[in-house]
Amino acid sequence: MSTTDTPRATGRHQERDGVAYLVFERTFRAPIADVWAAATESDRLVRWIGHWAGDPSSGSVSFWMTAEAADAPEETIYIDVCDAPQRLVMRSARPDDSAVEWTWQIDLAETDGVTTLTFAQEVGDATLAEGVGPGWDYYLDRMVAAETGADPGTVDFDAYYPALTEHYRNELA
Repeated sequence: MSTTDTPRATGRHQERDGVAYLVFERTFRAPIADVWAAATESDRLVRWIGHWAGDPSSGSVSFWMTAEAADAPEETIYIDVCDAPQRLVMRSARPDDSAVEWTWQIDLAETDGVTTLTFAQEVGDATLAEGVGPGWDYYLDRMVAAETGADPGTVDFDAYYPALTEHYRNELA
């Protein structure tokens, strides 16, 4: 998505085991292993969101969300499920309240050379969804740009937020 395109809200509310999630999908004309690498390998992640360091087999890694700023603070990401290349479940402390965790789920499925990435983030209420929803549309569009050879830098966050907040407020209302 370039700066001349108008982004659209793609996330939808879904209950999973009684918990509210925003769920997003993106498709890639690529094998599942390639999309898995784009979503999990530090040198691929850095192109669209950030990078990590550490040993994932320990159950956690350090992550820096550098898409906004090179000096992003370090976060600890806990890896709860890693079933490569189909499923990854992670969690971390929310930036606004370290006692509350965010949970993310990534599921991949390939059919005829097209891989669908389904990304879900737990959200507790409409207020949280107002920021999380536009943010993930933005980041996932940056991922698509990076993986299709476009420049993720042309994806402008200001086109997503606050323009898409009403959609996400209504999804959880």
